[in-house]
Amino acid sequence: MRVLGIESTCDETAAAVVEADNAGRGKILSNAVLSQIAEHAAYGGVVPEIAARAHIDALDPLIRRALDEAGCTLADIDAVAAAAGPGLIGGVMIGLTMGKAIALAANKPFVAVNHLEGHALTPRLTDGVEFPYLLLLVSGGHSQLISVEGVGEYRRLGSTVDDALGEAFDKAAKLLGLPYPGGPQVEKAAALGDPDRFEFPRPMAGRRNPDFSFSGLKTAVRLEAERIAPLTDKDVCDLCASFQAAAVDVIVDRCRAALRLLAEKPPTALVAAGGVAANGAIRRGLARLCLESGLQLALPPVGLCSDNGAMIAWAGLERLRLGFVDGMDFAARPRWPLDSRQDPRWHGKA
Repeated sequence: MRVLGIESTCDETAAAVVEADNAGRGKILSNAVLSQIAEHAAYGGVVPEIAARAHIDALDPLIRRALDEAGCTLADIDAVAAAAGPGLIGGVMIGLTMGKAIALAANKPFVAVNHLEGHALTPRLTDGVEFPYLLLLVSGGHSQLISVEGVGEYRRLGSTVDDALGEAFDKAAKLLGLPYPGGPQVEKAAALGDPDRFEFPRPMAGRRNPDFSFSGLKTAVRLEAERIAPLTDKDVCDLCASFQAAAVDVIVDRCRAALRLLAEKPPTALVAAGGVAANGAIRRGLARLCLESGLQLALPPVGLCSDNGAMIAWAGLERLRLGFVDGMDFAARPRWPLDSRQDPRWHGKA
């Protein structure tokens, strides 16, 4: 079974072909991704109109490239999957419309994929993780802990009450004068800094419910930076290191709280997904937690943590195997929680 996947929800344009054998093992045949970092760098963040226009220019050649690299044509594809949200509405509509058009022209089934579901199911593609597992989803727009109990069966245990972790990284980078995108720059500077120099708060630490809060941590960085200004290069590195250490402590503590909630039916693994899951310090912190908990840790390759077409193709393939397809009237959903209770398509099906 082969599926073409299309991703265009934010500032990466992507297309990929993924296949599964009779035993259900997945394989990425191609994964073409075009980042728009250069287009948005001057603005310090993603500009929706620029992103949408870039998707229009890039999507058609990327799809051709994905098919060529996979060594197949549309005749060899069993279905077309496209991210239908959540995300920037302009980009979502472009990818969704392209996916529908290809499926209609090639007479193939069409699958509308929740972008977050693509992240959630990636560890099944890369590591063959069995249900149920605990998902830590951390990106520029999301910080959630989710019990993944089946395809389309998602139970949100906790989420951020203010800023997402990726947003906090980016804002900390901006106030410290680091270039866009901020997350990788903070990690790079932190590697040269002293994580013990500044005592930053660990918001929500110790609380029973596994929610997140990063606004106070971000504010603490700003206040400390203003106190010691003007900043030297060493100051910036130490601030980044102390900020990152606090963020890792919060992530580990919140995952531990989620695992306590799942004690009666322990997950098979702890998995992390989303762009911030590429952060090395966070990956090491999760590894320590799993070592002490005796739990499997599944971390997708760094290249599959950020938005990509392979995760959309795989999520589409997983749904297609269960007989779930969507009509050409499926509308773009800029807001689309990954929660079974809020997705009427799954009621009585999964």
